[in-house]
Amino acid sequence: MPKPHGGRLVDRCRLREDVDIEDAIALKVNRDRSEDVENIAHGVFSPLEGFLCYNDLENVLENMRLDDDTPWTIPIILDVNKDELKGAKEGDTIFLIADNGMVAEMEIEEIYGIDKERLAEKVYGTKDPSHPGVSMTYDMKDLFIGGRITLLKEGKKVFEDYVLWPKETRTLFREKGWKDVVAFQTRNPPHVGHEYVQKAALTFVDGLFINPLIGRKKKGDFRDEVILKAYDSLIRNYYPKNRVVMSILCTSMKYAGPREAIHHAIMRKNFGCTHFIVGRDHAGVGNFYDPYAAHRIFDEFPDLEIIPLFFRSFFYCKRCGGVVNEKICPHGKEDHINFSGTKIRQMLREGKIPPAEMMRREVAETILSFDNPFVE
Repeated sequence: MPKPHGGRLVDRCRLREDVDIEDAIALKVNRDRSEDVENIAHGVFSPLEGFLCYNDLENVLENMRLDDDTPWTIPIILDVNKDELKGAKEGDTIFLIADNGMVAEMEIEEIYGIDKERLAEKVYGTKDPSHPGVSMTYDMKDLFIGGRITLLKEGKKVFEDYVLWPKETRTLFREKGWKDVVAFQTRNPPHVGHEYVQKAALTFVDGLFINPLIGRKKKGDFRDEVILKAYDSLIRNYYPKNRVVMSILCTSMKYAGPREAIHHAIMRKNFGCTHFIVGRDHAGVGNFYDPYAAHRIFDEFPDLEIIPLFFRSFFYCKRCGGVVNEKICPHGKEDHINFSGTKIRQMLREGKIPPAEMMRREVAETILSFDNPFVE
């Protein structure tokens, strides 16, 4: 099992039943920021102990590393308006609160501003507001506060039964005797191609960690509960029970392509995984990234200490009689059935079960049991 990123699993949890914030400065944060707080506190974002200060952010933007040279690619930042600070200054302690009941304490180390166009271009490789990550960046407030956080009260979660934090997964993997664990990042229900990738990777390791991303998604994505129930169905019917663990990751998609692929790998390293599956156009959106940019970026991080497993395009070949890729299949495109997400979504929208070469019937029936499986 690898050491946590940066060498130590961060624990910023000091949970208590009652938190008195009367007469204190309390900053209300949205769902994305409250998820960031809990991921910092529970070590998912190790080695971060809080929101980035200016020097760390600058190094992330320019070098994809923290100020101490630890690999880090996605800014974890807290944006505020001046009025929200209510006179709080550097050195002060404030509270962060969220609608789900999350309460945290934050030591303000630094208050600063940054050019949001530059921030977007560095992280997403574009300033085009049609990119959802760029649009999110432009919508951020004008000031940023950096500093260490302490989680005082957990927020209520809709999918509590699916939550395992890094401390728990590391214990679970050890109890199962798994030395090598491969992680699979997903934001969709599984089709047969996903199953092929997962089982191909599982062939070479002790266990598979399926880690669906639960959080804000864009219109047309599958709803969280649909993804989870679909995977429950697949695991129940087609996986050995002693080889698979599923737990959710509560964070929003950034759609940052190659940078986000590294971020996804770091988080799974913190969960205790030794390997991480990287697919075609990992964390991409539209045509903003070369389909294999998320593979090449790992060459820039020889010190990442988690092994990426790269999968190229794969498809069902009618003549081969199974899922294959261009390296092992000699047949022409007329024999191939591609795993088109658009086509699968369209069939499901029409109430149709995709063919067995594309999706397991049990999975499709689970999806169709929902009145509306998509984010509107």
